[in-house]
Amino acid sequence: MPVRNERSAGVLLYRPDKSSQPHFLLLNYGKYWDYPKGHVEKGEDELTAAERELAEETGITDAEFDPDFRHEMTYFFRDRKKGLIKKTVVYFLARTRAKEAKISHEHVGAQFLPYDEALQRVTYKNAKEALRAAKAFLDAAGR
Repeated sequence: MPVRNERSAGVLLYRPDKSSQPHFLLLNYGKYWDYPKGHVEKGEDELTAAERELAEETGITDAEFDPDFRHEMTYFFRDRKKGLIKKTVVYFLARTRAKEAKISHEHVGAQFLPYDEALQRVTYKNAKEALRAAKAFLDAAGR
């Protein structure tokens, strides 16, 4: 069975806090914590997919996307039915004023956390790398 390629898009969403530290949104998928993300559907670009997934999974529609941030990761996993899959995920950085997310049926919880707590909570190593890249970008931009 050949390797199957899949593309997803997601959002590293943050909101400013009184402490001046950005708080990042993490979703509880039941077995792991991660960011809002999903498949890029036929006919849509990655940014459109990221915006759609954010709205579907969190109810948040006021996100202001930063045009200068893009973080891409690739990993492999095995699906029982589809076999070996090469997954590429593109993350965008966006800011919101929302205080909470209205989670979809895919999740069991959601939380905005300060960077250090978010870094500890997010499950996968490549997700931690994406968060580090977003924080470094925000720090360099003075945000």
